[in-house]
Amino acid sequence: MNDDLAALSARIDRTNELLQRMLAEVAKTPSTHAIFVDAGYLYAAAGRLVAGTEDRRAFDLDAEGLIDALIDKARTIFADSRLLRVYWYDGARRRIHTAEQQTIAELPDVKVRLGNLNANNQQKGVDSLIRSDLESLARHRAISDAALLGGDEDLVSAVEAAQGYGARVHLWGIEAPEGRNQAEPLLWEVDSQRTFDLDFFKPYVSRRTAPAYETAAGRPTREDVRFVGAQIAAKWLAARGRDTLVELLPGHPYLPGSVDQDLLVEAEGLLQYSLRGQADLRRALRDGFWDHLRTQY
Repeated sequence: MNDDLAALSARIDRTNELLQRMLAEVAKTPSTHAIFVDAGYLYAAAGRLVAGTEDRRAFDLDAEGLIDALIDKARTIFADSRLLRVYWYDGARRRIHTAEQQTIAELPDVKVRLGNLNANNQQKGVDSLIRSDLESLARHRAISDAALLGGDEDLVSAVEAAQGYGARVHLWGIEAPEGRNQAEPLLWEVDSQRTFDLDFFKPYVSRRTAPAYETAAGRPTREDVRFVGAQIAAKWLAARGRDTLVELLPGHPYLPGSVDQDLLVEAEGLLQYSLRGQADLRRALRDGFWDHLRTQY
C-alpha cells in the first residue's frame, strides 16, 4: 500500500512539474495582435465623415498612411504585444485586384483578401473571409488580440468564433456624423470598443478636385524623394535631439502617425509635388528619413 501511495505521489509530482514548465513557457510567449480592416466599412464611414460622401469615386484615401497610423495606434494600445499583420478585406470584380488594391497588397505586413463585387458594387463574401481568418488564427493561438475595424452585424459570428478559442476581439469604429454606423449586436459582443474621430482620419481622406499640383519637371524620381527624406531627418534630429531618436528606432520601419504626417507635408512643400496616393514615393521618402537617422545612431 505504501509503495502504491509513493508511486501515486511521484506521478502527481511529475504532473505538477510538467504543468509548471508549460505555464513558464506560456508566460515567456509574447502576446500577438492583428488588425482586421473591412475596407467597405472604412471607405463608406471615413468618406462620409471627412468628404461628406460614401462614393469612392469622389475622394482619395491614403491607404498606406492610414494603415501605418492604425499600426501605430495598435502599438500604443497593445503595448506588450507584437503585430502579426494587417488584414485588408475588400471587394473586386471576379476577385481581381485593382491597381489600388495591388499597391496595398505590396505594403509590408499587409495581407489583402478579396471578396466579390456584384453589379451594384456591393461586397459579397467579405464577412466569411473575416470569420475564417479570425477563427483560424485564434484556434492556432497565432493571436491573442484582434482589432476589428468594421460595423456589419454579420461580423458577430466571426467575433464569437475567435472568442471561443480564447482571443479577445476589440471593435474599432469611425465617428458617425449622425446616429451609428456599427450594428448594436456587434457592439454587444466584442470585448472592447474604440471610435476614431474626424481628426484621426482627416490627414488620409481628401475630396477629389483638380489634378494634384506638379512641378514643371513632372514627377520626381525616387532618389529625389529619398534625398528630401534625409534632409528632413537631419532637420528633425537637430530640433529634437538623440534621446528622441532612441525612442523612435525600435519602431523601424514604421513611423508614429504624427511624425509620418509631418514628414509627408514638409516633403510635399519642398518638392512642390503631391505624394498622396504615390505609394512608391512615400516609401522612398520614409527610406531616406530612416537611412539618415540610423547613420546618426
